[in-house]
Amino acid sequence: MRRSLTPYGLLRTVLIVVAVIATLLPVLVTLVTSFKIPRSIIAGTWFSTPTLQNYAALFTGSGNFLRLTGNSLIASLGSTLIIIVVASLAAYSLTRFRWPRAWTVTVIALLLFVQMLPPIVFVGPFYLISRNLGIYDTPLALIMAYMVLNLPLAVFILRNFFADVPRELEDAAAVDGATRLGTFTRIVLPITTPGIAATGILTFIFAWNDFLFALSLTTTPRGMTIPVGVANFAQNYQILYGNLTASAIYAAVPAIVLVVFAQRYITKGLALGAVKG
Repeated sequence: MRRSLTPYGLLRTVLIVVAVIATLLPVLVTLVTSFKIPRSIIAGTWFSTPTLQNYAALFTGSGNFLRLTGNSLIASLGSTLIIIVVASLAAYSLTRFRWPRAWTVTVIALLLFVQMLPPIVFVGPFYLISRNLGIYDTPLALIMAYMVLNLPLAVFILRNFFADVPRELEDAAAVDGATRLGTFTRIVLPITTPGIAATGILTFIFAWNDFLFALSLTTTPRGMTIPVGVANFAQNYQILYGNLTASAIYAAVPAIVLVVFAQRYITKGLALGAVKG
């Protein structure tokens, strides 16, 4: 027998439906608009003959989205790889080595301080550093910025994962003659692979979606990323709605695909971090 819907259950269902509609409706409007010709967009016509000219314009003429896609991949993947390596070593050190308590507290406090600062605080220093190093308007400048911004969060996340690994496994490996580095690479890393994957996905998405530093540290397609290219369609005297919506959908696709295919690792990583060994 089906249970009757209580007033509380009805209210909860209505709120969930409203929240889903409020979340998906802008995405649906953006998707539909990306397949319209400019005349239909300006006229506000909901139904019109679909066209791919807005997407084609991204890769022809002044769109140059192939170059921007390459820059986004280099900056996002490069910073993610470096962050994962550094954060893994740092997190393992904080959970396994017997550092003085004052040192550990200082390191964690500094990481927390950097994480709490508004990102706009770092724009000026990164601009000057990239200019002095000769890497302004290149993906390398963005890699530098993303490393500083996302490293503290990665250390905090991985620190929980490494803390959950039983020390007895490392002690047994040490008895068999394994070095500290061998224990780390052969025992700890395989166990925490889901957590590392989840952390890598998060840092990649944060870097891929960044607009502030990509706008501040680049000026030409030589270093621009996709978010800056999307914003360029909103010009001073006109807004190219078709190109703008098409580029927005295009920018979201890689992150969506990554999350869909890596969902298994994200789920395992969150479960591993939630259970204390």
